[in-house]
Order: sequence, then structure tokens, then C-alpha cells
Amino acid sequence: MNVELLNPDIHSTFLAYRTKLRQAALKILGSREQAEDVVQEVYLKIVEATSTFNVRQPVAYLYQTVRNLSIDHHRRAQLESHIFSEEDGAEVSNGTHTPERIAIARQNLRQIVATLDLLPERTRIAFELYHLSGHTQRDIAAKLGVSTTLVNFMLRDAGQALEECRAQMLRDD
Repeated sequence: MNVELLNPDIHSTFLAYRTKLRQAALKILGSREQAEDVVQEVYLKIVEATSTFNVRQPVAYLYQTVRNLSIDHHRRAQLESHIFSEEDGAEVSNGTHTPERIAIARQNLRQIVATLDLLPERTRIAFELYHLSGHTQRDIAAKLGVSTTLVNFMLRDAGQALEECRAQMLRDD
């Protein structure tokens, strides 16, 4: 990535505040590795943002971006934890990867993918952008040309569909 494309003021501000930005992310996430990932994502976002608009308050923009991405990462981790919780017999930590468990995991993954494929296209796209790519609801609304309220409803619908899928998988076990 060519740093020369980045506004020199925001680039130097990012470098000067990098440690503080990492600390802000760490407070939300509780993980140094995840905090570092967020700070790296912030850098990519500012490169993208400064190519399309002028950032008037770079420090505030950086901190707000760190906060938003950290919260998104935290929510994604909670969703993953909820879907694949240990209480549901996911026993990942004991290292028992028997052929039967692997087959069940693959079958469950196929069911999850099938559930996502059954969603309306915009709902599936919103879910993937939010939970897999880390976009904010506002970004998704702009990309899809809909309101943030509609994005919120689409994410709720996708979550409900996945929760029903999860419940079905538990009944099948």
C-alpha cells in the first residue's frame, strides 16, 4: 500500500496515536491480538476514507473508528460464542477431533450455509458485511441504498434464522 496516497497529516497523527489507539481497543476487546487487528483495520479504513473525503478532526476520527471497529469485533465474537457455545456440546477445548465429530461439524456448517442461502439476498449480504467483513450498519445501509433501521431488521432476521438453525441442529443431536 502506498503511504503517499494518504493525507500526510492523518498518517502522522495515526503513527503518533497508534499506541493509544491500541490501548483504547484493548479496553473494549480485552485481547492484545484483537486490539492490534483493529488498529490495523483502522489504518486501512483511513486510507480508504481519506481518498474519498477530507477528515477535519483526524484524532477524533481515529478514536471513533477504533471504537466502532472494536465494538463490531466484540459483537462478532459474542455471536460466534453464542452459536458455537461450549454448553451446546461443542467441546473444542479438549482436542477430541474424532471422525464422527468432524462429520457432524461439517454437516452443521452445511446447514448454516444453507440457512444463509435461504435468506433474501439483501439480508444475506447485510449479514455477511456486518458479521464477516466488519462493516458498520451505516456503511451497509449506504452500500445497499437502504436505511440503517432496515439494516438492523435484516440483521435481526438473519440472526433469528441462524438461531432456528442452531436449535434444529441441537434437536438433531
